[in-house]
Amino acid sequence: MHVTLQNLTKKFPGRGKKAAEVIAVNDFTFRIPDGTLVGLLGPSGCGKSTTLNLLSGLLSPTSGRIFFGEDDVTALPPEHRGVGLVFQNYALYPHLTVQQNIMFPLENRKGKDKLTKEEMRARALEAAKLVQIDGLMERKPKELSGGQQQRVAIARALVKMPRILLLDEPLSNLDARLRLQTREEIRRIQKDTGITTIFVTHDQEEAMSISDLIVVMKDGVVQQIGKPQEVYDDPVNQFVAQFLGTPPINIFDGAIRDGKLCIGTTPLLDVTAADQEDLVIAVRPEGFNPRQNGIFSCRLHRVEVMGRDISVVCGHESFIGENFRAIIDSEELAFVSGDTVRFDLNPNKVFAFRKDSGQRIRF
Repeated sequence: MHVTLQNLTKKFPGRGKKAAEVIAVNDFTFRIPDGTLVGLLGPSGCGKSTTLNLLSGLLSPTSGRIFFGEDDVTALPPEHRGVGLVFQNYALYPHLTVQQNIMFPLENRKGKDKLTKEEMRARALEAAKLVQIDGLMERKPKELSGGQQQRVAIARALVKMPRILLLDEPLSNLDARLRLQTREEIRRIQKDTGITTIFVTHDQEEAMSISDLIVVMKDGVVQQIGKPQEVYDDPVNQFVAQFLGTPPINIFDGAIRDGKLCIGTTPLLDVTAADQEDLVIAVRPEGFNPRQNGIFSCRLHRVEVMGRDISVVCGHESFIGENFRAIIDSEELAFVSGDTVRFDLNPNKVFAFRKDSGQRIRF
C-alpha cells in the first residue's frame, strides 16, 4: 500500500510565557511507493519520530493530510489505521510468554474480526516463524537476548497483518554485531511480506544499507529524498553531504578562481562555474588518490590499517578541523611515505557549497 503525506506539519507549543512554538515537522510532502522500505534519517530532534507518530495516529497533525492508499486517515484513531508499530524499547509484557506477547494484539478483536484461540495461536506461530523465533514460544522476555526480544516485538507488529509497518529506532539497544544481523533480518522480513515499511534511525549506515529510499531531515524540514547511493553521490547541500558517509566527508576552505576549483590557494580541478570566494569544498575520503606528483600536497601524520580499509590521516592549513582522512587501496600505499603525501582528486567525489547557506554549487 502506498502512503501519501500531504503538506504535513506538526507544531508544539513553547514552554514558558514568551517561548516560541516548536515546529517539529514542517510542510512534509512525499508519496511512499507501495511495498518499499523507506528510512527516515536525521540527527536527534529533526522530526523523524514525530513523523512516525503522525503516521501511526499517536499524534494529530497541526495541518496537512495523511493517506493510506486512497483512504484519508488523518483523523482516524490509531487502532483503526491498521499499522504495526515497533518501539525502540521493545515494550514487551514481562509476565507473558513469547506466544502470549505475539498474540496480544489479536485478543481484543471483536465482531467479525474476532478469532478463536486456535486461530490466534496459528497466526502467532506463523509470525514467529517469519522472524525465526518459533522455538522460543514458551519463554518469558527476561529469558531472551536483546535481538530475540526485538524479533518478538516485530512478530507482534506483523501478526495483525498491518497495512504499513513502522519501526522507531528498532536497533539502537543492540550491540554492533547484533545490529548488523537484525537489520538484515528486517530487510528480509520486509521483502518476504511486501509490507510498506517506514524505518526511523539516526544511523546513516543502517538507513543506507537496507532502505529503498531515504528521507534526510533537519529541524523538521526534509532536505533530500532519493535512493541511498544517489543521495550519497549527489547531495543537495552541505548538511546532507556531512551527515552521510563513514568516515565523514572532509571540509576545506576554498574558492572558484579563473575557472579552477581551489582548496586554499591550490587550483585542483577545471570547472565551468562562475568565480566565487568563501566556499566550502568537501571531499569524500575515497576521493583522494595518492600519486607521486599529485597536485594536492598535505602533511602526513599517520597511516591506519583497519582490515580492508587503509586510512591516511593528513593535515592541511585549509582543512576545517584538525586532521582529515583519505581512504585508499592497498596498492596505493607505495605512494605514502615520509612527511608529505600528494593526492590527485576524483572529481565525482568533490563538492562545493556556499559557506553562508550550505547551498550546493554545481560545476
